[in-house]
Amino acid sequence: MNKTGVIIGVIVIAIIAGVATSFTSSSETVNLDMSRTHGTISTAMGSPILGDPSAPITIVEFGDYQCHQCYNWFHNTKPAIVEDYIETGKANLVFVDLAFLGRDSPISAQASYCAEDQEMYWEYHDMLYTFQDSKIDGGWANSERLKAFAGDLRLDMELFNSCLDSGKYSKRVQYNTQQARDNGVRATPGFFIVGPDGQEKIGGAQPFSVFKQVLDKMI
Repeated sequence: MNKTGVIIGVIVIAIIAGVATSFTSSSETVNLDMSRTHGTISTAMGSPILGDPSAPITIVEFGDYQCHQCYNWFHNTKPAIVEDYIETGKANLVFVDLAFLGRDSPISAQASYCAEDQEMYWEYHDMLYTFQDSKIDGGWANSERLKAFAGDLRLDMELFNSCLDSGKYSKRVQYNTQQARDNGVRATPGFFIVGPDGQEKIGGAQPFSVFKQVLDKMI
């Protein structure tokens, strides 16, 4: 489906189904930006866009901060993608939570959005994948450690702690996890490369060469 078809499809669905434009929990109301729909995927509740928002290609990454293969992709593949495609304006990237591996997965995702409140999303995101422990629910991503990471980034700790303790972004993380399931993502990391004329799915921590092949044919 081309870009025009995707836009028309979104408009028709919104009119017929009466799609809501906000997502509300007891502690947050977040506007759903319908322009942040890439192919079949809503990234309205995902991360800030990394790179030029007007780039012709969007890489949608579904991940869990406790996923060791996500850690591998972050360290082994992402740097080359950032250098060759994101920094050159050919593509951008959005991270969407699939927080399902353990009890600390949802709260670590929530913490990233508490950091976003202070315009430090990507710095916090990178810190989690830099200091990830290979043991799921081993304590490295519990509430105490998540607050310590925020302190290392010199965030306003009163604001951050209040945000995390309140569960402010719990519904946001649930929404993102449901997006993964709705689009058939069952393991992390999972990727959709969305271009002007369609999208392609990539599963797992594939090497840079796999992403390059897909990205180059969409440019």
